[in-house]
Amino acid sequence: MKIFASVVSATLGLAAATVSAASSFAPLVSPAELSAELQQLNPVILDIRGDDYAKGHIPGAISAPYGLFRGPKENPGQILDVATLEERYESLGLTLDKPVVIVPEGKNDSDFGAAARVYWTLKSTGFSDLSILNGGALAWESAGLAMSADPVVLQPSELDITFSDQWTADTEEVTAVTRGEVDALLLDARPDDFYQGRKSHGAAARPGTLPGAENLVYSSFFSEGSPAMSDIADPASLREQLGIKDGEEVVSFCNTGHWAATNWFALSEVAGIDNVKLYPGSMVEYSSTDNEMQNTPGVVKNFLNKIKGN
Repeated sequence: MKIFASVVSATLGLAAATVSAASSFAPLVSPAELSAELQQLNPVILDIRGDDYAKGHIPGAISAPYGLFRGPKENPGQILDVATLEERYESLGLTLDKPVVIVPEGKNDSDFGAAARVYWTLKSTGFSDLSILNGGALAWESAGLAMSADPVVLQPSELDITFSDQWTADTEEVTAVTRGEVDALLLDARPDDFYQGRKSHGAAARPGTLPGAENLVYSSFFSEGSPAMSDIADPASLREQLGIKDGEEVVSFCNTGHWAATNWFALSEVAGIDNVKLYPGSMVEYSSTDNEMQNTPGVVKNFLNKIKGN
């Protein structure tokens, strides 16, 4: 068992992320950077906050609540079918040829996971020019930049998308990893109480983690108390300290693919590590199978843990 929080923090820095030649912005864009290029690049600003959009948003932003990208209550991390995603994208007016900047609330480090999950979903369905506003709408407002209360609705678009599984691990693949049939590094993005089986998500059938998983808490990529992700100053050192072998697949998971999306984004998009995948259904989906789990307490201990959590 390893907990990597202190290891990751040693590799974080303030170096600017490198902009890909095919992208308008780096995967993480600051309020100042976005403001400076807003008129010239004219990106789609995707505000995923829901009701808070009406209270004030970045001028030109459209409302695309996080729930549009999530599965049903019994399995929130489940991937929506392509037809549903295509219909929702079209209703928002999204097109594959325009840059998209995703704007979360920016209340805390957990909030970042919503933006990372939307980013992963869009990337998996063919969007390549993607960024997240680091610190979210609150960072934009705190920087003294303009806000608007005028709703924006784009003309509906026409798309023909497919879903690439390049960045996706499903339950069958994860199970094969736990059984030693496939070589991959399993990284649990949840806080220690979940990893150790002392807490579980309300929709999970059992507490615990995947057999052989290591614990890389999503908050490791943030300075304490900050909703803005820190840059990764030394990706090579991060790879080495996490023990990622050349060509090895990394699977990020949590309860419902929310916190895990933060780890996926940090490792894949910011650090540029290859072969990083997200297990979207995560422990809610896996715990409903009869597959082996690790750190699962006995019946009595689980009952006492639930009482303590109430």
